Amino acid sequence: MSTKKIKLKMSSRLLKKKARRGSFGAKKMCRFCASPEQEHGLDYKNANLLRSFLTERGKILPSRISGNCAQHQRHMAHAIKKSRVIALIPYCSYGY
Repeated sequence: MSTKKIKLKMSSRLLKKKARRGSFGAKKMCRFCASPEQEHGLDYKNANLLRSFLTERGKILPSRISGNCAQHQRHMAHAIKKSRVIALIPYCSYGY
C-alpha cells in the first residue's frame, strides 16, 4: 500500500501573512558601538546630538526605534535628563 502525500494549497492571505512575519528589514546598529570616537559626543552638554533622540513632544525615543544598545540607551537617557535639569533641552515641546 503506497501512501500519497497530499499537498494543500495555501491561500493568498496566508502567504502574505507568512511573508510579513519574516520581513523585519535590516537590524539597526548602535551608532555609538559602531564608532568608538563618537561615544565622546554622548555628553549632556552636546544638546544638538541629544535632540536627535527626542520626539517632537520631547519624549526620549526607545532603543527599538533609535537603534541604540541597552548600555548606550541608558547613558543617553541619563545625559538627556541631566541636560533638562540644566535647561539645555526642554522637558516638553513649546507648543504643548
